[in-house]
Amino acid sequence: MKPHPIALPLIVLLAAALGSSAIAKLPAPSDEAKAKAAEAAAKTAHGNKTADFQLCKAQDRIAAQHQAAARKAGKDVKPAVATPPCTDPGPFVYTPPVAASGASAPAAATATAAAPAPAKKP
Repeated sequence: MKPHPIALPLIVLLAAALGSSAIAKLPAPSDEAKAKAAEAAAKTAHGNKTADFQLCKAQDRIAAQHQAAARKAGKDVKPAVATPPCTDPGPFVYTPPVAASGASAPAAATATAAAPAPAKKP
C-alpha cells in the first residue's frame, strides 16, 4: 500500500513546527551561575595541568627505564633530547574574581551625582 502523496510533506511540516518550539531562547545566566561556570572552568584547567604533569613524569620514568635497559644490554645510548622540566601545578585553589561592577557601582554613581559639576569658563 502506497502512502498518500501529501503525507510526506505534511509529516515534514509537522516535525518542523514541533521542532521550532525546542529552539526557544534561554534566559541569560544569573551571576551565581556564571560564578559556578567560572569555577568549573578553573577546576577543569587545573585538572588538565595535573594530567599533563603526571604524563610528563611517566614519560620521564619510561625514558629512564628504556635507557637503563639499553645500557644493560650493551647498546649505544644517545643522550636524551632536552625537554622542559615537569612543573607540578600544586593543589587546586580557586579565588573568585572581585566583582568591580557589583556593590561599588551604585556607591560610585551616587558619589559622582553628589559632586558638583565644574563651572564652564566663558
